[in-house]
Amino acid sequence: MLVDSPGAFRAALAARDFRPDSPATARAAFLVAPHGFRLAEESTLDNRYMRTDADFSEARALAEHAGLAAALAGTLPVTVFAGDPSTPDAVFPNNVFATAPGRVIIGRMRHRVRQREAERADIRRYLAATGSPCVDLSGRTDLVAEMTGPLVIDRPRRIGLCGLSERCDRAGAAAMHEAFGLALTFVFDLAPGEYHANVVLTSLAGRAAILHPGSFVDPDVPAAIEALYPGRVLRLSDEEKAAFAANALALGEDEVWMSTGAVASLRPESRESLASWGFRLRSVPLDEIEKAGGSLRCCVAEVF
Repeated sequence: MLVDSPGAFRAALAARDFRPDSPATARAAFLVAPHGFRLAEESTLDNRYMRTDADFSEARALAEHAGLAAALAGTLPVTVFAGDPSTPDAVFPNNVFATAPGRVIIGRMRHRVRQREAERADIRRYLAATGSPCVDLSGRTDLVAEMTGPLVIDRPRRIGLCGLSERCDRAGAAAMHEAFGLALTFVFDLAPGEYHANVVLTSLAGRAAILHPGSFVDPDVPAAIEALYPGRVLRLSDEEKAAFAANALALGEDEVWMSTGAVASLRPESRESLASWGFRLRSVPLDEIEKAGGSLRCCVAEVF
């Protein structure tokens, strides 16, 4: 079922008991190193988080990325692919490649500089080795669907929360709903200037959510999402959102991973909420990589 209003979403939740039937967190992950790290000029058209005034240091980005991979490897198996200077946004592979139990999905990117990422034979071979069939949307010209950038998924209950923008249209939302095998998807408009839902919203292992209320066109959307996580929604301040605190990822049911900048931005009450819900904060420095317009969650492609 795919719905596009807060009322319809609440009604769907009330009409059916969405019991957990899928893994809450990934069993492995892969990353793409920031070789040739620089500003992808085409992406600046609709990603206001990119630091167009900044100098980019490949050496610093590579060091941060290596630290991220090493830290994550203490929680789950991690594979790192080499980057390519011709695809500088490839450090954010979760926008292009995604999985669900028994499924591999390849997205349809808006910009040509990102469409080239979907052509990588090495990553395709890696995903094919899982034995899961592939739904390849990359050749479609009738939709835009940037995977778990616009689509935030409550994995155990198979409920999608999909933000529409230049990076995902309604046809893309419908295609991802089917490709991921979701039971319910709530489609809504992101506020002007927001390019991906996962910068303003995340589901934490299906147990809680983090969101920024002002990043949705309809103020009733975040209220409706709260119906999915009663009493367990962390509403971010503008400062916390700007520091990528919503671009977080649950790996292991009691770990929330953010960049050190995001963790530093958290108010005491935000930290207390996460702790009271049973989550430990884990962080790594990603200041250089964040200049490219994404943070920790964007760097991690999950394998279920």
